[in-house]
Amino acid sequence: MALLQTFLGWFRGGGALAETVGEQRPIPAGALVEDTQQIGADGALQIATIWSCVERRANVVASLPFFAYEQANGQKTLARSSRLYSLLHESPNARMTPFEFWRAMMMNHDLRGNAYARIDRDERTGEALSLWPMPADQVTQHVLEDGSCVYVYRISNDVAVLSAENVLHLKGLGNGTTGLSKLEFMRPTTDEAAKAQTTASRLFGAHGKPTGVLMVDSVLNKTQRDAIRQNFGEMAAGNTGRLYVLEAKMEYKQLAMSPEDQQLLESRQFGVEELCRWMDVPPVLAYHSNVTTWGSGIESILDGWYKLAIRPILVSIEQAVRKQVMTPAQRARQSAEFNFDALLRGNAKDRFELYAKAVQNGLKSRNECRQLENDPPIAGGDDLTAQTNLVPLSMLGKVQPKGAANASSQDDLAQ
Repeated sequence: MALLQTFLGWFRGGGALAETVGEQRPIPAGALVEDTQQIGADGALQIATIWSCVERRANVVASLPFFAYEQANGQKTLARSSRLYSLLHESPNARMTPFEFWRAMMMNHDLRGNAYARIDRDERTGEALSLWPMPADQVTQHVLEDGSCVYVYRISNDVAVLSAENVLHLKGLGNGTTGLSKLEFMRPTTDEAAKAQTTASRLFGAHGKPTGVLMVDSVLNKTQRDAIRQNFGEMAAGNTGRLYVLEAKMEYKQLAMSPEDQQLLESRQFGVEELCRWMDVPPVLAYHSNVTTWGSGIESILDGWYKLAIRPILVSIEQAVRKQVMTPAQRARQSAEFNFDALLRGNAKDRFELYAKAVQNGLKSRNECRQLENDPPIAGGDDLTAQTNLVPLSMLGKVQPKGAANASSQDDLAQ
């Protein structure tokens, strides 16, 4: 079967990495492991580790503010009154908040490798008015003979064909035209996790009683076999704690391996780590107990995760919005960016240390920092200031605080 799938992949033009005319199929050309079940998105989300990883990544990305800026003469200011700002930061559509919209997009992106949103545009200016997510399982991408793309969206009994200009397409790892379906490529791992979970569920459902056989030293007729099976059936499976007495040289022999023999606990723990690798989430963030716990190295782990996993996704979204959502006129004067510094909101110590360095080095004014904390401005807080500890030697004694200068002038007058 695997050879047949591989042959068909070659016939299609190289498998999932190839770009062919027609429907794009972001699935493996052949199976790495035989007889693995396809659990789909619904089944995957019933595995606790996958749910936790998808939710963690989606929530982090969706919680970051997404701003539109006006750019002119090298200056960048928030474009609060623009349609783009309202679309990205206030309301992507009539039904969803920005958090809900980007969380839905991230869930499709992480499970299926592709996330799609229909773009409704102003007929006169072409500017985007709303973004509507389209479930990845209901969308197929087609490459036409001239190299352009169209998207076929099936909802209920209706079919809509959308041009690339009217679709926001977020792509995971792939050939640049379409993202590879992560769930399809990680099928052996999800199959193993699902089987381990099924085994554990059945074992605990039988109150930890493994399958066995009752051995006797004589030939029994059908009536005797049925009677013994009825009397001692709960020995291997059941929920009672009764005492069984075996007579006439009867012997109970266990057939199934015990959880210890199967290393069931170890397998499930390793499965958590494997799934976290696939989902690009540190196991500690999925509450895995065999790794670094909160407070011991977690800050470094989070910092690395933000830089290596979350930041690339944000760049991908920013570039996709600029290329696919914004019009040429908007691209000439506006930009769309996530506020990555918002990840520091939960850490007051790091946040205020950053403010202090920015103010002391003249990079930000005090009122700018106060605004970030939703504090009112103060008098004189718009001045940029800097410490003078590192002035050149030739300037020593020439830079004085205002108070010292006034005191010196008064002394001169008194003399």
